[in-house]
Amino acid sequence: MAKFILRRLFHAVIVVFVISLLIFFSIRLTGDPVAVMFAAGEPSQQAIDNLTAELGLDQPIWVQYGIFLRDLITFDLGTSFRTGQSVSSMVAATIGPTTLLAAAGMAVAILIAFPVGIVSAVKRGTVLDFGGRMFSLIGISFPNFWLGIMLILIFAVMLGWFPASGYGTPQHFVLPAITLGLILSGILSRLVRSSMLEVLNQQYIATAHSKGLRSWVVIFRHGLRNALIPTVTFMGVQFGGLLAGTVIIEQVFSWPGLGRMIIDAINARDYPVVQGGVIVLALITVAVNLLVDLSYSILNPRIKAGGSDS
Repeated sequence: MAKFILRRLFHAVIVVFVISLLIFFSIRLTGDPVAVMFAAGEPSQQAIDNLTAELGLDQPIWVQYGIFLRDLITFDLGTSFRTGQSVSSMVAATIGPTTLLAAAGMAVAILIAFPVGIVSAVKRGTVLDFGGRMFSLIGISFPNFWLGIMLILIFAVMLGWFPASGYGTPQHFVLPAITLGLILSGILSRLVRSSMLEVLNQQYIATAHSKGLRSWVVIFRHGLRNALIPTVTFMGVQFGGLLAGTVIIEQVFSWPGLGRMIIDAINARDYPVVQGGVIVLALITVAVNLLVDLSYSILNPRIKAGGSDS
């Protein structure tokens, strides 16, 4: 187990290093932050040079990247060009709402996808199966920003049941969580169905039925547990996707999260905030995938974390 965790941590370091390299250089292709800061006036060249030096942008690009890596190793994400605040404090203030929203979206997806996928697999070839597959197809087809706008128009503007934007109460979670979860549930229900169909055709399922066990015991205790392995893998990967998806949803619902902060920072060419936000999202995604790998040995005792990566 220890060797497995160390190997995964080594892989995580490589992933974070590659992401830091990509985000550091790609954000600099969006424009000059000094030009954005002086957009409303006509500064002298001296003022431009002074601000460029103050921000550390006068140094060679590789020197800037070395400083960024050095600070990253000591968990210093830098200082915002725009506000002068510590990026770490800005991330700490926004990561909570983003993580809660992603978790709520995942909960909605699980509550919808598992019943739909299981029923569709057990009732294969029936009207219920057809309805489940149609739900999956429709769910995959909707863009999340469009669904979010439609939910706001119907349930916030027309019916007035939920707030259209903001953060702070359970009611504020409902529409954005449904927007995130409903799209994911379409894909997840399809995966649950296919995994359950594969498991239900196994010999040990027939043996469990022949012993006189109740159908629900066979489906949930013997079938679902073994079908969870590919599903849990997908959910771990998609949690990172949900974190990325909140970037759009937070804009639609004016959610004060990390994604919205990154978008605002990109528009302002605030390099440290963009770099810090993306790195934190990458770290969360890597941590979730590590937990998914460790969960395999719990879901299926035949799989040991210290064994083959396959």
